[in-house]
Amino acid sequence: MFENNIVLYKFVQDLHFFVTGGDYENELILATVLQAFFDSVGLLLRGNVDKKEALENLDLILLCIDEIVDGGIILETDPNVIAGKVASNSIDSGAPLSEQTLSQALATAREHLARSLLK
Repeated sequence: MFENNIVLYKFVQDLHFFVTGGDYENELILATVLQAFFDSVGLLLRGNVDKKEALENLDLILLCIDEIVDGGIILETDPNVIAGKVASNSIDSGAPLSEQTLSQALATAREHLARSLLK
């Protein structure tokens, strides 16, 4: 608990993953969200989870968050499904994951976020 919020975290090498929720939230559900996020990032970064890779693929990490939670509602907790959706969104935009520029990936993320906000 931190200032009436539940905070769950996971440290891996030089990265810190956090999930927070209100004091009324279920800790097990938040732990599931944290584990799903961590595992999806691990799949997308091909097991090389460190700060350099995370910064180079920040667009994919942000898309992971978008696929897991929307407006505070948990949508998905299966890492394989999340990574698959993120990868297919990136591939749909034209270039393979490894060949997209940061601006292309951010444009894809922006499009996806705008679409989810307009629903």
